[in-house]
Amino acid sequence: MGPLKGLQIIEMAGIGPAPFCGMVLSDLGANVIRVDRVTSAGSVSRQEANNRGKKSIAIDLKATKGIEVVLKLVAKSDALFEGFRPGVMEKLGLGPDICLQKNKKIVYGRMTGWGQEGPLAYAAGHDINYISLSGVLSTIGRPGSPPVPPLNLIGDFGGGGMLLALGLVSALLETKSSGKGQVVDASMVDGSALLMTMIYNMRGMGLWKDSLGSNFLDGGAHFYDTYECKDSKFISIASIEPKFYQLLREITPLKDPIFDNQLKRESWPEQKKALKEIFLQKTQQEWCELMEGTDICFAPVLNMAEAPEHPHNKARDTFIELEGIVQPAPAPRFSRTTPEAHPPPAYVGEHTDEVLTDIGIQESDIEALKSSGEIA
Repeated sequence: MGPLKGLQIIEMAGIGPAPFCGMVLSDLGANVIRVDRVTSAGSVSRQEANNRGKKSIAIDLKATKGIEVVLKLVAKSDALFEGFRPGVMEKLGLGPDICLQKNKKIVYGRMTGWGQEGPLAYAAGHDINYISLSGVLSTIGRPGSPPVPPLNLIGDFGGGGMLLALGLVSALLETKSSGKGQVVDASMVDGSALLMTMIYNMRGMGLWKDSLGSNFLDGGAHFYDTYECKDSKFISIASIEPKFYQLLREITPLKDPIFDNQLKRESWPEQKKALKEIFLQKTQQEWCELMEGTDICFAPVLNMAEAPEHPHNKARDTFIELEGIVQPAPAPRFSRTTPEAHPPPAYVGEHTDEVLTDIGIQESDIEALKSSGEIA
């Protein structure tokens, strides 16, 4: 019953950010139909979280009749998205021009690392490469060490799949007034650069240094960092605002005069050294008892086993369990059209008959396509 209920969206099966985009759209209520390879029929685990809530059809995209089936599906859908290199869909006969001929209102999403054009458009790459080119990676790490890969969260998922989902929904909203479809070009270089807007702005204003660990958001400041506790666990502090910093000083307590000047960069190394020694005096739980729920801006650093069990996350059902896998619940939340993560991930081709019947293909033709191996 999510807010996108009633929309039918085609996902060309791939890896990484595109399936994540499909999961977000499915969580929000869209009927997402994944077009999988016919050779993979029956495969894929029920435990693949990125495929939750989607239907799957298995089509031979190298066969003429297989392409015809996909185009019939396009004619009855609201959007299609793919995550291949530029030109792959055109070679298959499923490029945006052909799809828009079949359905003038189709929104056609394209997820790539480098974008649909440019000197690097046709080169292979992964998240770490895209966030390197956008300037993100150079800002993450400790002084004297190489930049640290922030998993593949920024390029693949934040600047990739999530941005594509927003682009698709925005274009679908515009289609309601124009009656026309369009192509959405979502590049992970563009998306990760967009996520850096505030940091680029701070740099332009002279408030951000290019050297690692010398800024108040990159671990350079003593009041915005992680600290080890007596039990070798960690906590995070983000006491940026003066009133929050004052509360940190009161509860910790930080009585030494070296903490008087919060924003003096030259003092940060000395302040951080002293703060490290203070936090090593108590366990993570002891610091939680003193600071959690206060305006210090504090949280324990939890691992993936601990996070779902934290009382706040349990109270909000931030995590769910599906097919034995603990995973993040759909987000954001809506007061009326509540998103749901169901059914569980489909096997490849599990819904082929159902979907083809829905788009008007006769049972006898479906059986003929199965016999010829063009669907499964």
